[in-house]
Amino acid sequence: MGARGPAPGPSGAGAAPTRGGPWQTGAVAGATGLRLAAAPAVMALCLAADYLPALLVFVAAAATDYLDGYLARRWRVTTATGSFLDTTADKLLVTTALVALVAVDRASPWAAAAIVGREVMILGLRAAAASHGVVVVASQLGRVKATTQFVAVSASLYAVGPALGPLPLYQWLMWLAVALTLLSAADYLRRFSGVAAGRSGVPR
Repeated sequence: MGARGPAPGPSGAGAAPTRGGPWQTGAVAGATGLRLAAAPAVMALCLAADYLPALLVFVAAAATDYLDGYLARRWRVTTATGSFLDTTADKLLVTTALVALVAVDRASPWAAAAIVGREVMILGLRAAAASHGVVVVASQLGRVKATTQFVAVSASLYAVGPALGPLPLYQWLMWLAVALTLLSAADYLRRFSGVAAGRSGVPR
């Protein structure tokens, strides 16, 4: 069933949707918290060679990234702190999975270093922007990058698929994630250049 539109106000104009209450805020925070809790679980399962359970936990945790974003927008409970925790949970989930995949020889250390290095750099840039009072939302390229990382890690945990030339499919997906990660990093550096130069306003 579709959501109802806002009821008209006295002047006939649509009223703004009501902001969510404490339980809605708690539901969004809980979805983010699931990713934070799932990160060490995925690592432990992968290192124990329990790849199917690791894959199931990872996919379920990745799905909460889209769930809490949808709920936060629907219930209007988006906050700067919630946005930071949401981004941090994504990066922690992917980073811990990559570390485990490198340990079990299912991911290249170079691929992991490129992805983890980018995420650490972006966290630093976000902190620099915040010190100037600027909150930077994720770009469309950043969202595509995150989705590709989730797919690449899931495929690497599954690690079953045809070989395409010198590499299996899941490794090609990981290198695609690396390419999009580096493109996204270049985009963030471009958008943060205004903040670094001391200009005000949200980078475009």
